[in-house]
Amino acid sequence: MPLDFGVYPGGLGGTADGSITPGPAEDPHRIAAALDALHGDRPFLVRGYLHYSDAAPGILQAPPGPARYATGRRRLDLVLCFREPGDDLTGWLRFVRGQIRLHAAVLAKVQITEEPDNAGPGGDGEFPAVRRALIEGTLAARDEVARLGVDVLVGCNTTLAFDPGQAFWTGLGRAGGDDFRGALDYVGLDFFPDVFRPVPAEDLAGTVAGVLRHHRHESLGAGGIPASVPLHVTEHGWPTGAGRTAERQAEVLETVVRAVDASAGELNIDTYEHFALRDADSAVDDPMFQFGLMTSDYRPKPAYATYRRLITELG
Repeated sequence: MPLDFGVYPGGLGGTADGSITPGPAEDPHRIAAALDALHGDRPFLVRGYLHYSDAAPGILQAPPGPARYATGRRRLDLVLCFREPGDDLTGWLRFVRGQIRLHAAVLAKVQITEEPDNAGPGGDGEFPAVRRALIEGTLAARDEVARLGVDVLVGCNTTLAFDPGQAFWTGLGRAGGDDFRGALDYVGLDFFPDVFRPVPAEDLAGTVAGVLRHHRHESLGAGGIPASVPLHVTEHGWPTGAGRTAERQAEVLETVVRAVDASAGELNIDTYEHFALRDADSAVDDPMFQFGLMTSDYRPKPAYATYRRLITELG
């Protein structure tokens, strides 16, 4: 079946120690032009992140104003990140409903929390109430979407889990029960093979197929998520930088996307989204600053053309 494709259109990311990757400011006009050329007249997703916290007023947005890029054939994949250290969810649930109302006209998907199983960089898992925020936020989102009568998917995501007991998914399934499972239109996966743990080039396609199969059957199975709920690859990328060539980035992208496509029918995968459109700062040789399909001044790397070709062929 054809895949839906998308991209995080910014460059801002996180380092291994949890700090934000600084770099040149985003240029909305160059982003829009790069997106137009990337997907052409095909439907496409733009992924944006909003951070919620009662303790830190104001909403961190990555990229700034993500809804501005949801024009024409593009629609918004909105990630509502839970960064609240307290346990009162009143403001969070109001935030979830409010963001759905605010973006309903351009919204394709809303993801409740970001990597709630991950207490490290990039995840919401360090916050004690995150599991409740995920369950109650998903139910609130489902109710708001139904109330508005809009065609918006509600879902969540995690990283890969290899613990035999699948503690996160087992606990989530028990706490959320059938109401939570029934509210999910999709479950996402953030994964970055050969980035944090080396994978030999000749093993990459098989590794990707294996981890996707493991995630579907072991992790989602432990949570009682039925096979009828689609799996989305919500983040995948491979950075350039020290010892990591732009040519290899393009090869990895092609291998991973084709492995996802080959597994799509078996595992009910219908969406792939790339992280990210551009580097945070190409002048910094740290790979965490160079996940982009383009440099930080919007010069395409080879992976940009590779992704454009894959969208045309498989989308």
